[in-house]
Amino acid sequence: MDKPILSTHFKSREPSDVRLAQIRFGKRPIKPEKVINVAIGNVSLPMNPAMQRRMFELDSPKSPFRNGAIRYAATEGDTEAQDAFRNILKSEGFDADDLYIQITEGGSAGMELLLLGVCGEAGTDERPLMMIDPTYTNYTSFAKRVGRKTITITRHMGEDGKFNLPDMEEIEEVIKANNPGALLVIPYDNPTGQFYTEDIMKELASLCVKYNMWLASDEAYRGLYYDRDEKLVSIWGLSDADVPGIEGRRISIETTSKMWNACGLRIGAVITDNREFNNRSVAEYTANLCANSIGQYIFGALAHESKESILEWCREQRDYYREQIVGVYKEFKKQDPRLIVSSPDASIYSVIDVGNAVRPGFDSTEFVLYCAELGAVEIDGIEMTLLVAPMKGFYNVEDEEQNPGRTQMRISFVESPENMALVPELFVKLLRKYEEQR
Repeated sequence: MDKPILSTHFKSREPSDVRLAQIRFGKRPIKPEKVINVAIGNVSLPMNPAMQRRMFELDSPKSPFRNGAIRYAATEGDTEAQDAFRNILKSEGFDADDLYIQITEGGSAGMELLLLGVCGEAGTDERPLMMIDPTYTNYTSFAKRVGRKTITITRHMGEDGKFNLPDMEEIEEVIKANNPGALLVIPYDNPTGQFYTEDIMKELASLCVKYNMWLASDEAYRGLYYDRDEKLVSIWGLSDADVPGIEGRRISIETTSKMWNACGLRIGAVITDNREFNNRSVAEYTANLCANSIGQYIFGALAHESKESILEWCREQRDYYREQIVGVYKEFKKQDPRLIVSSPDASIYSVIDVGNAVRPGFDSTEFVLYCAELGAVEIDGIEMTLLVAPMKGFYNVEDEEQNPGRTQMRISFVESPENMALVPELFVKLLRKYEEQR
């Protein structure tokens, strides 16, 4: 009897690099006493107190769920959840009164809507989404899912750990050659930790206007920057006064996952200053019916928080991560000065390049699988291993030998401070043990 046939798309799918180590470790028959998982940005900090109160009081007289019924929300999202995103932007100093806000099932659903809204027809090379490598893997995965084309320009990490954009002239040549529908930026970058200054944002915005492109900004980590001399940067800080013509072509992807410590809440948003984009995006999303009703209610608590409360919360998160990231950066360099560690400028990630510390032929995915499936070392009398993300999937490079990610791994600052302090020594010991047996 013939077996049912899987689609070509399903046959080609492999787990995302940010989930790979966790999946393989779950299948490990004999596990070490301790595992530290920094492969995925699964924040372990508690949510904002106002959100916590709503979560713990879902059966209170004021809760819309007190009678046990959970109905669909509006496709564009509950007004209160929309107002929560609006309140955050206004508290940060941005004019948000005239923005169109659509609530989505996490930022991930917003990524898919972005691709559907700005790119050409499925299965064609028309109006691709232009990205900056290395870039967050979900954009590439969703593009494959919906059959949309992506193109990239590539950053390279210098010996000083700095990722630098190509010259604007080089970026412009790629635009001329490919006619992209939109440019995607991640100002507080995932995976590199690069911080896009206001001047860089203006230059990129000018190219979008010149070549009639949308400017899309993933602002999941907005506010998480660690140079005290810099200031808050956002697509919503740009206007026609800065870049004539930029208004009406701005789209941001938002989420409750990172700054608000609510990864599992699965609430995000697509925000735009273009009414037609918003109307069509909501029409597309009617097939999804709505985002999580309980999640919207919990997040909606922030619609009623003061500007002072919002800004104090953001400052606390920034201070927390700054201490962790700078400390881990210094310890990595102490453990092995040959390692190149990305500069701790923004977001909650660091990239570790081991190219100077390993023999030729090193493969980051193979090392990650070794740590997940076999590897373990002893620290302070405890046998442990480390889960990290290989960087190969963050680059859109067809030639495997030319992929910078083959010697790079990404770590996420999501474990406790005590566990994060162990990461450099654990990483280096596992790397040396792996190299000895390779």
